Amino acid sequence: MIFTCPGSRILIGITMSERKVYIETYGCQMNVNDTEVIFSILAEAGYDRTENIEEADVIMANTCSVRDNAEQRIWGRIDQFYGQKRLREGVLTGIVGCMAERLKDKLLESGRVDFVAGPDSYRSLPAMLSRISPGHPQINVELSREETYSDIKPVRIDKNGVSAFISIMRGCNNVCSYCVVPYTRGAERSRDPRTIQMEACDLFSRGYKEVTLLGQNVDSYLWKGVDGHPDVDFADLLSSVAEISPELRVRFSTSHPKDISDKVIETMAKYPNICRHIHLPVQSGSDVMLEKMRRRYTREWYLGRVSKIREVMPDCAITTDIIAGFCGETLEDHQDTLSVMREVGYDYAYMFQYSERPGTLAAKHYPDDIPPAEKTRRLNEIIALQNELSLESNRRDVGKTFRVLVEGPSRRDPADSCGRASNNKMCVFPATVSGGTVKAGDYVDVRVVSCTSATLICERV
Repeated sequence: MIFTCPGSRILIGITMSERKVYIETYGCQMNVNDTEVIFSILAEAGYDRTENIEEADVIMANTCSVRDNAEQRIWGRIDQFYGQKRLREGVLTGIVGCMAERLKDKLLESGRVDFVAGPDSYRSLPAMLSRISPGHPQINVELSREETYSDIKPVRIDKNGVSAFISIMRGCNNVCSYCVVPYTRGAERSRDPRTIQMEACDLFSRGYKEVTLLGQNVDSYLWKGVDGHPDVDFADLLSSVAEISPELRVRFSTSHPKDISDKVIETMAKYPNICRHIHLPVQSGSDVMLEKMRRRYTREWYLGRVSKIREVMPDCAITTDIIAGFCGETLEDHQDTLSVMREVGYDYAYMFQYSERPGTLAAKHYPDDIPPAEKTRRLNEIIALQNELSLESNRRDVGKTFRVLVEGPSRRDPADSCGRASNNKMCVFPATVSGGTVKAGDYVDVRVVSCTSATLICERV
């Protein structure tokens, strides 16, 4: 048993090697990767990861601020975390990530958290935790123009050891009028490509079969060469990772329509192990809305990029993000969105009602003037159309053969396995046939025999 000195953290009955940290992760894939970075940093300081909140000495949520409902969920969890503090002496609770950056003062004033850390301050977490004492919470939300965590080896939290995320850049310079990301994650900066390639090599050597390169806008990735080394753009980076092994699949997210280049598209076509899927957020089909959103492309430009993708890679799936009910959106603007959906024929879409985020350009300059009921009506219309488009897309795949990377058993029937084809569509197929039983990480060939709007039902080939 140990007792700490006055003014330091109370650790009654806990040895340093027994400290455990629990993290709940909300939001995008970038946050998942950030959680893995945090676990790595805290492991170096003597903390063990736990998935059981009731045994954790440090409890935190890695948060998202992109939509209001995401933040509201976190406030509810903060109360749950505080319950653990009341039950067990010495437990520390905190908020990290985008919500920490945006609502730092409000979080501390709640009296429910001991520390608040923004996305660029994770290296300081061990020191912050050591300085916490009753009535003295810790905060670090300073944004950086250099931090990429390129030297940190993430502690992987995926369940199957098959797919992993690699952050290639941080921050965003686009400042779309509706988006809070530039204010919570700071300016854009790219990571040294050599460290990215080493991380991918390490993952492949450990049995991973797929990596996803992450950035708010991967197409603007650019590493300025020094000492005679050439600059490295995103297409160059894609090539270097794809060349690690033909058995390593490469994905990426997210592309920006104004920046995705012919070079990137042609690089994808060159390497069979770069997956045939591009997530290309359109947000709206109306030029009026696109200008108000500060997207910096037109409907015509966007459709031109889609046309180029289809010309070079006819089998490439295209998915998107769509916002319903943005400031001042007319019924004609809404119809423009529906028409661009039909013209592209998206394979899948993430669809949301507009949620005003304080501090953004839209919140400062445009009234959120579409009634909630009308936003919901328009969103439901978008969702209904996308369900039709997804079903049409999947029906076109019936009879085709795909190579699938097995992720594990199907949720609905453990006698089936599931995995994604190169086009990112989920395939379900028998786990066992005369050739034996497949396991996570195997590649198998399957033929599509039927489908739903979300899944391809397959047989083994």
